[in-house]
Amino acid sequence: MRHLIYIYFLFSMLLNSQESIDATLIKSTDLKIDQIIALDNFETFYYLQHNTIYKQDKNGTSINYSNYQLGEITTANTFNPLKINLFYQDFNMVVILDNRLAEIFKIDFNTIHPYKNISHVSTGFDNTLWVFNMDFQQLELFDYKTNKTRFSAVPVQSEVLDLVSDYNYCWLLTKKYLYQYNYFGSMISKIENTGFTKITKSNGHLIFKKEDHLYFKHKKKEDIVPINLPKLLINQFLLTNETLYIYDLKKLHKYQLKIN
Repeated sequence: MRHLIYIYFLFSMLLNSQESIDATLIKSTDLKIDQIIALDNFETFYYLQHNTIYKQDKNGTSINYSNYQLGEITTANTFNPLKINLFYQDFNMVVILDNRLAEIFKIDFNTIHPYKNISHVSTGFDNTLWVFNMDFQQLELFDYKTNKTRFSAVPVQSEVLDLVSDYNYCWLLTKKYLYQYNYFGSMISKIENTGFTKITKSNGHLIFKKEDHLYFKHKKKEDIVPINLPKLLINQFLLTNETLYIYDLKKLHKYQLKIN
C-alpha cells in the first residue's frame, strides 16, 4: 500500500510539473518609442515617449499627459485604468490620472508626516498604493486619500529590484528573495531569487527576466520554468492573459504562451 501511495504521489508530481513553456510568435511590429507600459484586452496601448504618457486605442486615436516640472517619469502603472499612477522619483511624488489622462490626485511624499522616501510604487486596491520606503527598507500599503499607512511589512535585508501588484496581491523582488503579500499585508510566500532582475504579472501568473532569458511561474505552482524563445534583445516584456509581448527597441514581438 505504501508503494502505491508513493507511485501515485510521484505520478501526480510529474503531471503537475513542467520543464518549460512554449511560445508561438503571432506577429512582429515595427515600433520606436521610449517605453511600453501596457497593452490591454481591448488593444489599448499605453506607452512613454519624451517623458509623456500616451494612451492609444486600436483605431490609432491617442491622448497624452505630461508634467515636465516633476522631472522624468520613473514608472507608470495602468493596472487600474481609472486610476493610473505616475511615479516621479526625483521629486518623490505620484500623480494619479483618470481614464482620460486628466489629473485627479497628487501625492507629495515630501510633505507627508512622517516623511517617506520612496523608490518603488505600484497600484493597490481602493485608494491605496504599494510603496517601498527606502529609509526603513520596508513595503507599505499607503492610503493616499487619508495620508495614512494601512500596513508596513517587516524590513527587507537586500536591494529591491522590482515591485508589481494587482488588487489581491503584491510581489516584491529583491536581490535575495521574491516576497508575496496579500491585500491585508500578510506575507504568504518567500522564494529565493536565483538571479532574476525584473518581473511582470497577469492574472496571478509571473514572468521573470534573468540575463537574456525569460521564465514563467504559474499562479498555482511553485516551480519557475524557462520560456522557449528565439534569441532576442529583451528590453521590455509584458504579459496580458496568455499573450507575451517583448520589445527590443525596434520591434514589438507578440507571442502566444501555452499555459497548462
